[in-house]
Amino acid sequence: MSTPTDQPAPIAYPYPGQPSPKGINTPPAAGNDPASVAPINPDNPAWGVLAAVGVWFGSLVLLFVGAMLALGVFAAYRMQTMNAEEMLRAAQTDPLFILFSVVAVLPTHLLTFGLGWAVVTGFGKRPFGEVVGWSWSARYGFWKCAGLAIGLWLFGILLAKLVGGEPTDLERIIASSNAARFSLAFLAVATAPIVEEVVYRGVLFPPLQRSTGPGTAIVIVSLLFASVHFIQYWNNLGVVAAVTLLSFVLTWVRAHTGRLLPCFIIHFVFNGVQAILIVAEPYLKTLAPTSPEQKSAIILSLSGAFGFGA
Repeated sequence: MSTPTDQPAPIAYPYPGQPSPKGINTPPAAGNDPASVAPINPDNPAWGVLAAVGVWFGSLVLLFVGAMLALGVFAAYRMQTMNAEEMLRAAQTDPLFILFSVVAVLPTHLLTFGLGWAVVTGFGKRPFGEVVGWSWSARYGFWKCAGLAIGLWLFGILLAKLVGGEPTDLERIIASSNAARFSLAFLAVATAPIVEEVVYRGVLFPPLQRSTGPGTAIVIVSLLFASVHFIQYWNNLGVVAAVTLLSFVLTWVRAHTGRLLPCFIIHFVFNGVQAILIVAEPYLKTLAPTSPEQKSAIILSLSGAFGFGA
């Protein structure tokens, strides 16, 4: 049985019309015969920067469309009993509208994953797992990834305490109803980690690394990741700082290993701890009061459920 290593994967000869990695000379592909193409290399994808940025931008558009559809469904449901002014107020406080907004993220995530899958596989022409590097690294197995995730979570709590911040919209969602709370926790572990890793470190990072080098690509991807959350949570810099740190670590792991699976496990465990706390919070409150800083710590990773980030 072969064992995974952290050595760079063999460089694939370019697909027809595909650029070679920066600074690497590769022989020309001998036509379209699959036998003439070298093994797939996740760091030398068949798509370019433009397609990758298109997937990232498309993910943001889908989030916006999902939010608008949730508002439309709520308006249609309540239009007989509310005027326009009451509707706007309800959009901030009504538990039913908040639940609609949370549930609308599920089809948005599924469509976003489909968009990423189409680019990665060329609509089924390439194997998804091999192309994104869905395998283990010798230095990053499951337990090391899980330990790193827990360490990042603990450090995130420290950042939230040191930096602090005001309550965010996510805290309002969590407090609105049990249905919204459980739906949010489900999204945080079932869809957010895989969708966000595919978009940022599976689709966006590889062509950027090929064009600009790994250091610049790590900075660009991490800042794009953080910028979405800054727009959402500008009034809580503790959450933004923790999410930004998580993004840099995840992207560094992707650059260091050439694989996406370790990034997904780190993200999944990080969000999983948070999801457990979200579900358990009403019971924990009976044991000890919760300060604003502690609430910020509790919601660190779930901020990613509504954007593309943690």
